[in-house]
Amino acid sequence: MNDTAQWNRSESPGSEPSGSGEGLRKSSGSKRGGGDPASRGRTTIADGVVEKIAGLAAREVLGVHAMGSGFSRTLGAVRDRVPGGRSNVTRGVKAEVGEVQTALDIEIVVDYGVSIAAVARAVRENVVSAVERMTGLEVVEVNIAVSDVKLPDEEEEEPEPRLQ
Repeated sequence: MNDTAQWNRSESPGSEPSGSGEGLRKSSGSKRGGGDPASRGRTTIADGVVEKIAGLAAREVLGVHAMGSGFSRTLGAVRDRVPGGRSNVTRGVKAEVGEVQTALDIEIVVDYGVSIAAVARAVRENVVSAVERMTGLEVVEVNIAVSDVKLPDEEEEEPEPRLQ
């Protein structure tokens, strides 16, 4: 029961309430529900939501060629080729979400010739900014693993088509 709202029963002592709510009335002078409406209830954010936001934010950084390990990218390429399949924006991103904080692990492939340290710093800044702005969660860490470098003359890792 909220301290600011006091309820009085109109029934006599010992009688059971009718269940319709008619036996309850609010004392005068207090606000309905008590407190700020924005603070009533709880908001939870799924790990997948944070992973999507972080994945999109990381892909925006110049020098990030792809996300995830070679195996996950190969599986993603297969999934992308299937009719009705959609690209997986969470590939290469793992989030742990608490009530007020989140931590992220991101695996990227960088383009050859870029400064890996500069790309990692830019990814970290962009991800922290996007996640904190959109979710209100505090990002406590963004761990970045660079799993590969995309060479200019390298072909994309796409599986051979089964049908010709």
